[in-house]
Amino acid sequence: MSLPPPLPHRVEIEHLVRRALYQRLGKNLPATAQAPNPLLVNISARHCHLTPQAVEALFGKGATLTPMKWLYQKDQFAAKETVTLIGPRSRVISNLRILGPCRDLNQIELALTDSIALGFDIPIRQSGNIAGTPGCMLMGPNGFFEMKEGVIRAAPHVHMHPDDAAFQGVKAGDFMRLRIGGPCATTFDRMLVRVHPDFKLEVHIDTDEGNACALQPDTPVELLK
Repeated sequence: MSLPPPLPHRVEIEHLVRRALYQRLGKNLPATAQAPNPLLVNISARHCHLTPQAVEALFGKGATLTPMKWLYQKDQFAAKETVTLIGPRSRVISNLRILGPCRDLNQIELALTDSIALGFDIPIRQSGNIAGTPGCMLMGPNGFFEMKEGVIRAAPHVHMHPDDAAFQGVKAGDFMRLRIGGPCATTFDRMLVRVHPDFKLEVHIDTDEGNACALQPDTPVELLK
């Protein structure tokens, strides 16, 4: 059974309602309401991206990923399928979630504490930049798949539609700051900008970074150039 189409996210509905209220009251829009799209900050837990060939090796000939939950970005989903990651000295992480759809390279994204537990020394990289990174062994119900490289700690980054980039005055490859409020308020100074027409305005930080700033759904956040 296929998943029903994703519903609008809470932040998208709140953004539309806020703009409508200010316009109805005849008041000037604040900066957050002037933005083309609302900002969402999400914690990205450890996961992997796989090629169709890797999926077949792990789950059997003709196997494909089964969508379990839609993610915020267009057409992206958490799959029902998981794998076991075997790291250095045979240390493992079970039930590592696969994110779909399949890609043209194999990549595993871990937090620093994950890499320490597994015995990895992994670099901080932009997604897709895997040259010279450590590899690992994956195990699925149908067999093993060896990755020669592709284990990274993802650089904190922000996905942007071109309209968002124009509003913020940035381009792909630039860095912004992310100010996070709340009881553990902090600022990330190197938020990599990624721009694509299919992107929604969303920041990804890993579990270590999210825990460090005690990020919650109602935590105030702000992007700064």
